[in-house]
Amino acid sequence: MVGELSRRDFLSRLGVTLGASAALFPAASQAEVHEPTKGRIPATPYKTGHMTFLSGPFAGLGEQSLKGHLLAAEEINARGGLLGKRPIETIKADEAAGTGANVKELRRMKLSESIDCFTGVISSGNTPILGPVAEEIKCLTLFTDGCTDALFEKALPNPHYVFRVTNLQSADGVVTAIATAVTWPTVTKIAHIHSDYPYGRSTSDHFNVALRKLLGKVQVVSESGPKLGLKDFTPHIKKTISARPDLLFCSLWGSDYATFYRQALGQDLFKKMKVATTLAFGAAPHSLGKDHPEGIIAGMHANYHFTVPGGAQWPLNATFVGRFFERWSEYPNFLAEGAYTALYLLKLAIDKANRLSGGWPDDEDIIAMLEGLSMPSPAGYIHIRPDNHQGYKDAVIGISTYSPDFPFPIPDPRRVITVPIHKVTAPPGWPRGDPTSTYAWIEQTWPSGILTP
Repeated sequence: MVGELSRRDFLSRLGVTLGASAALFPAASQAEVHEPTKGRIPATPYKTGHMTFLSGPFAGLGEQSLKGHLLAAEEINARGGLLGKRPIETIKADEAAGTGANVKELRRMKLSESIDCFTGVISSGNTPILGPVAEEIKCLTLFTDGCTDALFEKALPNPHYVFRVTNLQSADGVVTAIATAVTWPTVTKIAHIHSDYPYGRSTSDHFNVALRKLLGKVQVVSESGPKLGLKDFTPHIKKTISARPDLLFCSLWGSDYATFYRQALGQDLFKKMKVATTLAFGAAPHSLGKDHPEGIIAGMHANYHFTVPGGAQWPLNATFVGRFFERWSEYPNFLAEGAYTALYLLKLAIDKANRLSGGWPDDEDIIAMLEGLSMPSPAGYIHIRPDNHQGYKDAVIGISTYSPDFPFPIPDPRRVITVPIHKVTAPPGWPRGDPTSTYAWIEQTWPSGILTP
């Protein structure tokens, strides 16, 4: 009984909720408050540079990001543009060109194209490189992904011009560990398959430290680090199966995940072990087929799925999904929502700055409004922490299932797991740790084995 009470107490302290009916999002109003614009506003376009994968194996993800951005721009422009006067103009850049070329493109867009704001970026290998460049050339930047903790903990510890909308990368591994401990508390032997890349290494680290704290003694019996864009995962699948784990933890994303799960089906991997992922639901929803296995923990980047929160629970999401589908004939993923939300955060900051000082606000005024800004978005409330310019929103993860409403898997609405983001990331003022502040915070403050059956 003491153990059960401890489990309940700890889950309560984490704020974990199970099932859509217990979700943490209050009802939202669709009404917009329109206040008169103050002062003279130029009619010249407001130029945004949006960088994402437009070619290569991850173009499917990049298309979602660009479509979310364009939808927001079209909606804002239909109402006259920013402050009712300045239409948003989008200049695209292909992230697939590589980090060096991306740096040159950012400089070109700012110095030659005279962009007013830079948005986008998917790769967590790119944001720590592009962030300092954006600061150097004084380019207001809203990264919509590229979620590595290293951006603001190591590469850019004192940001001024740079902000990020997506949840921290560390949350992916931690939330997946919580979902694993809640769903399958008896697992002890763990296998890993992650891309040989910062995202894969980070999610592995944070899953391991959180699961050890939650379940006590767990053993890693197999680790694989395939290269990004791999076409044949067979050796990694066979290695994993031969280790006979209780659970496979996997952070493959985009086309890599789609390739992996289809090849794993052929080896009966999903029949031989439980599977938990950070990004099974991270790809464009229609990229997963009816062959995708049910009953796995299917992550969505601790961020957003178009069905969560569903129904009338959060009208902002229903409206966004409806408009996105009407415009693009497909459903949005977390990248589409992030890019869409970034422009509305920018719009809100500009609106607030105008009401305070009148006229078109300069970057310093916009930055001052972005710092500490909170706003309802399709994913729920998002808050920009003023100390590190990082966006925070409640983390979600689900269990894969099927619905007659969709030709692809979705999270089981009865088994969605929601965790307040501040409960699974290091609090303000926590010393920078290794490999991340969140890792050190969990290692030092979470009790050990608290969810052990």
